Amino acid sequence: MGDFMRISSGTPWEPVAGYSRAVRFGNFVAVSGTTATDDRGLVIGEGQMYVQARQALINISSALERAGLSMRDVVRTRMFVTDISRFAEAARAHREFFGETPPATTMVEVRRLVNPRMLIEIEADAYVAENPVGEAREESRVAASAPARKRAAKKPRGGAKSRPR
Repeated sequence: MGDFMRISSGTPWEPVAGYSRAVRFGNFVAVSGTTATDDRGLVIGEGQMYVQARQALINISSALERAGLSMRDVVRTRMFVTDISRFAEAARAHREFFGETPPATTMVEVRRLVNPRMLIEIEADAYVAENPVGEAREESRVAASAPARKRAAKKPRGGAKSRPR
């Protein structure tokens, strides 16, 4: 797999708390909880969930690029929001970044974040295959899943009658 690559954003909290913005080990990258801060570590978009979510995702994108990956390589995000009733605003920003390549995701309401002006914190995990998925690999995945689909079509679930799809 390879050695660890630790990526810093240069914000003042990293040395205080002892963490890296992102860590790459081989093909896997974990991006720490990321908020809406600028290059100086100042919170932007005070009171604006969408603006803060978008900035956090821009910051994640920057960390991934430094690790040699992109947002297309993200397989999982976790969003921590201080007001779940503003779900649509955070979701809008998330969709703008991941609409074509949606990762698995979770959004959870938390009581507060480290700075009271912060409304959202986002973590991301990314993975890039050594050999990008090609047509031959895709064909074998589809072919391998065909027998499983056939078996599933024969078995009704939960007592319901099975219908062709």
